[in-house]
Amino acid sequence: MMAGGLSDTRPATKEVQHMVDQVKPQFESRVNEKCGLFVAIEYRTQVVAGINYFIKIQVSDSMYAHLRVFQSLPSENQGPSLVSYQTGKTRDDPLTYF
Repeated sequence: MMAGGLSDTRPATKEVQHMVDQVKPQFESRVNEKCGLFVAIEYRTQVVAGINYFIKIQVSDSMYAHLRVFQSLPSENQGPSLVSYQTGKTRDDPLTYF
């Protein structure tokens, strides 16, 4: 994968779910509602000065959202942060840059 380009879509891993769990409070604060379900389904990455993760999450039986989460370089010793999100997605919507 070249720097700046998006990786192929991959199934979510335990590490991606952990990242999603860490940004869940940020997401809930922005959408002003609590999510009982918050499960990472798949993701793509983009190498920048750190890594942008584009993650499809399931928030209810039939509702999905896309998150863009930034993970800084390890030397900066900071947790992941929610940069942007899109709601109203379906399981079949492709993950694209936003």
